[in-house]
Amino acid sequence: MLGELLTRNTIELGVEAADWREAIERAGELLVKAGAVERRYIAAMIDMVRELGPYIVVAPGVAIPHARPENGVKTVCLSMVRLKSPVPFGNNDFDPVDLVFALGAVDDKSHLGAIAELAVLLTDGEALAAIRRAAGRDEVVEVIQARESGQQREGG
Repeated sequence: MLGELLTRNTIELGVEAADWREAIERAGELLVKAGAVERRYIAAMIDMVRELGPYIVVAPGVAIPHARPENGVKTVCLSMVRLKSPVPFGNNDFDPVDLVFALGAVDDKSHLGAIAELAVLLTDGEALAAIRRAAGRDEVVEVIQARESGQQREGG
């Protein structure tokens, strides 16, 4: 599922962002361009962080911004931006962030498979390192696909 969501069109590397808001905007723009969310979803993701704090920073250097389905999600979606320079999100344990995975869900359940696969990816230090040093989007896609095929062989 992760490989179906993270594609050449939903991945961008070397992204410039002045702060966490701009990092979320850039990740959200990829979802808008893909036709997966309405533009207002970007503002909703930013509002969630303003209201609830940097809870979206889930691992060292990794943030997963998201908002409610009713804020303009059309289909389950995921994008990834790798920032050129990491930015602080306000999370003392895991700042600064260099990988931003914007997530959109249409309901409370349909995205859970993608979240589970993303969680596994984020605990794979080798895969994360490969994503961080990838020269292009195709390399990132290859890392994700290799990780997925490895999981299937393991029965997971």
